[in-house]
Amino acid sequence: MHPPLPSLRRPPILFAHRGARAHAPENTLGAFRLALRLGATGLESDVWLTADGVAVLAHDGAIGRPLRRRRIGALDRAKLPSHIPALADVYADCGSRFELSLDVKDPAAASAAVAVARAAGAGAASRLWLCHPDWNQVAAWRRSFPDVRLVDSTRARRIEEGLERRAAALASAGVDAVNLRHDDWTGGHTTLFHRFGVLAFGWDAQFDRVLDDLLAKGVDGVYSDHVDRMVQAAARLTSP
Repeated sequence: MHPPLPSLRRPPILFAHRGARAHAPENTLGAFRLALRLGATGLESDVWLTADGVAVLAHDGAIGRPLRRRRIGALDRAKLPSHIPALADVYADCGSRFELSLDVKDPAAASAAVAVARAAGAGAASRLWLCHPDWNQVAAWRRSFPDVRLVDSTRARRIEEGLERRAAALASAGVDAVNLRHDDWTGGHTTLFHRFGVLAFGWDAQFDRVLDDLLAKGVDGVYSDHVDRMVQAAARLTSP
């Protein structure tokens, strides 16, 4: 068995996907609290902007039943269900010393999210990772948000120019990481991105074998619904 490849980020970040989603209702304050209590070092969610300019966390940009769904962006914060937290609520409830990965599906929410992280203090902005599938959008955020982390969240098959050219472009633009699905990663791919100083994140890591494989390939962060499995996999990586 080959020894694990080194990661640039040591230890790798353990992102709880939508909070402790396998253990509690997703994207709730309870799920985020539980994820950190179980040992996650990072939280993950999707951020949206309400009509009155509040950054909130929910997977979909709409609420309500089919045929009666309404966009979050068309509603004031007070009109949303109580289980949908504002980003400020998460920092108030959980503190600010964890890594936070936000999938910015609505680019208008980026500025509000950064402002909340900056207001949280204790270096929270430096632990905020803004993710988007269009790397040009991500790169455009660098000038406006010099104090946060930026992530190109995509799939290998969508990188038409090839991984090496993408790695070089990300490094040149000041994008910190690339986030690919777990089965897109090989040890050679992590080594390639690391050569350009770009961190490697892997998402949808739900099973022990997948988590062990990703960490052995030298990734710098993993996303999973199962916080307990992530923590155990990280412990196995460092055990003699």
